[in-house]
Formats: sequence, C-alpha cells, structure tokens
Amino acid sequence: MPELPEVETIRRILGPQIMGRKIISLKVKNSQVIAHPDEKIFLNLLSGQIIENMSRRGKFLTIHFVNGDRLILHLRMTGQLLVTPAVFPEEKHTHLIAELSDGNQLRYIDVRRFGRFWYLRENETDTVTGQEKLGLEPWDEELTGNYLKEKLCYKKKTIKEMILDQSVVAGIGNIYSDEILFVSGIHPATKCTEINEEEWTCLARRIPEILSWGISVNKMSPEEYLEGKGKAYRNTPLLKVYGCSGQPCMICNSPLEKIIVGGRSSCYCPKCQGKKV
Repeated sequence: MPELPEVETIRRILGPQIMGRKIISLKVKNSQVIAHPDEKIFLNLLSGQIIENMSRRGKFLTIHFVNGDRLILHLRMTGQLLVTPAVFPEEKHTHLIAELSDGNQLRYIDVRRFGRFWYLRENETDTVTGQEKLGLEPWDEELTGNYLKEKLCYKKKTIKEMILDQSVVAGIGNIYSDEILFVSGIHPATKCTEINEEEWTCLARRIPEILSWGISVNKMSPEEYLEGKGKAYRNTPLLKVYGCSGQPCMICNSPLEKIIVGGRSSCYCPKCQGKKV
C-alpha cells in the first residue's frame, strides 16, 4: 500500500508532467473508482479543466485546476497513477484514462479497486473524502513528544495500532510504522499507557526522520517511475525490519520476528525492542 513517502514520490514525479496541461477527454472503464459526484457529473466537470498543480495531504493526492476546482485521489491498497504516452501498453486493471493536451495520458490502475476519486468545486466544502479528520503532517512543528503523549497516553491500545491512526499523524502505514518503532527501540505491542516521556520524545523525532528517509531513497526519474509502472519503489530492499522476519537484526544480529498486533503484521527485533514486563 502506498504510504506517505510513496505518495509524495508520485506528486514530485507526476506534478511537473501534468502542470499546465488541459484534460481533453476522459474514459472511465470502471465507475466504482468515482466516489463523488456521480459519474456523469464527474465527467462533465473534469473535461476541459486546466491543471494548475498537484499537492499531497497524508496519503491523499489533490490535482488543483486553474478555475479553483480540485480532484482528490486516495490510492488505498493497490492504486497506481501514471503519465504515459498514448501508445504505452495499457495495464489490465486500468480504470480511468484522461487524455492530456500534450498527447500524453493520465492513467489510474488499481487491481483491488479500493482507490477513490472525489471531484470538488471551488467553494465546495470537503465533507466526503475524510481529509478533515487527518492529524498533523510529520514535519509539523506541533508534532512533539508532548503532542503524542497528550493524544495517546491514556489509550489502552498498542503503540503500533495508534501510530497508524491517521487522526494523530497523517501518512504512516504498516511499513513505516515498523521502521519507526524499530529505530525508537519500542516493541510494537507496547500499550500506549506504558510509553514513557523519553519514548514519546523519541517517536516525535523519529517519525519525520524515517518518512523523510523514505522520500529520499525513493527519488527517481519520470522514466524510471514509468518503467516500474508506479509500483517499483527503491526503499523496499533498504527497509530494516518490515518484511524481514527471520533475517538478522542489523544492530544485534538477533533473528527478527513477526507478530500480529491489532490485526496487522509487525516485524521487530525481540532484543532491540524488548517487550516491557
């Protein structure tokens, strides 16, 4: 699932490619990906729009138009967004194609079809995407140890579950939560009520640090991004714990382990992230 670093990578690569382009025509092959408004209105509003820029909030992408309208997208589990030449081979699960004024196409691909588009007019209040419920961005100055403590210290759930809560910090998913907890030395099943002052401060420091790292290592050219079809990110072989169960810890050489916490898999080092007793 694309998390904040991957979504930011998409923004940085595709934003310059679509800026200033006009949407000439649209083809929707699966209307399930359109969440708001209905398909006919969606197509009418989107056709002819001139793209001003692209922004990101948490895991949401927003395409801003010159007239003030905006198109919001959440990739969910398997969404991919590509800018391709018209002759580029079409992927099997392509659900939306926008013809751009430079001859390229903006394509949305999604194997599991969980991703969604919302079109909002200039003065339309966003009550449909869920962005209004998002917490701080990882680089917000308000993201401190005290902020996390005040939000979470009375929660009976685990820190793994709560670090995934988008209303606390926006953009963290299963991959980066494991990486953040590893470098913070905190066991994923630790209850929030058990986290101490020093650990809250450490988490507040490590969250932006790890997500910045994810963005940095994902840096690639538009050609490389297209070759990987929007799903080949460079961070995967560099992850320290996520998906590495059974491999030696890079710090202590102990075998990494995997457990299920709150219904989600978590990889961790049993020595470096010892469970509190």
